[in-house]
Amino acid sequence: MKWFISLIILILFGAVLIAEEIGSVDTTFKLLGANHKIVIEAFDDPEIKGATCYLSRAKKGGITGSLGLAEDPSDASIACRQTGPIHLSDFITSGKADGKQVFKKSTSILFKKIQVVRFFDAKRNVLIYLSYSDKLIDGSPKNSISAIPLH
Repeated sequence: MKWFISLIILILFGAVLIAEEIGSVDTTFKLLGANHKIVIEAFDDPEIKGATCYLSRAKKGGITGSLGLAEDPSDASIACRQTGPIHLSDFITSGKADGKQVFKKSTSILFKKIQVVRFFDAKRNVLIYLSYSDKLIDGSPKNSISAIPLH
């Protein structure tokens, strides 16, 4: 059932949700179910080829975590790097892409997500990526940023 819901979400949101798991480390042993862990995922900016972001985030284990019912903590960190030639389109350099969501992943069964939003600082010629966690009822101030200087 969980794979069916994931497939529907993937179809609805397209490339915004695609991330490749690079690895993980266990942080807390759980007798039943998976251990709590920190997961490292990579995703490419869907509109800017050559820009890749690496996101590390906490993921709950235990029985509820193993079933996909646990709410993951809001803790996350991001590092974005130039992994190939970057050619900005007129759309990006015009400033119209500021605040553009480039990644979104659910971290609870219903109401909590981790998101990454891209900004362009034209004065300094830098792409800035902001990761943050939000919740429908009570948002989270936990956030992290990374920047890719363009030459």
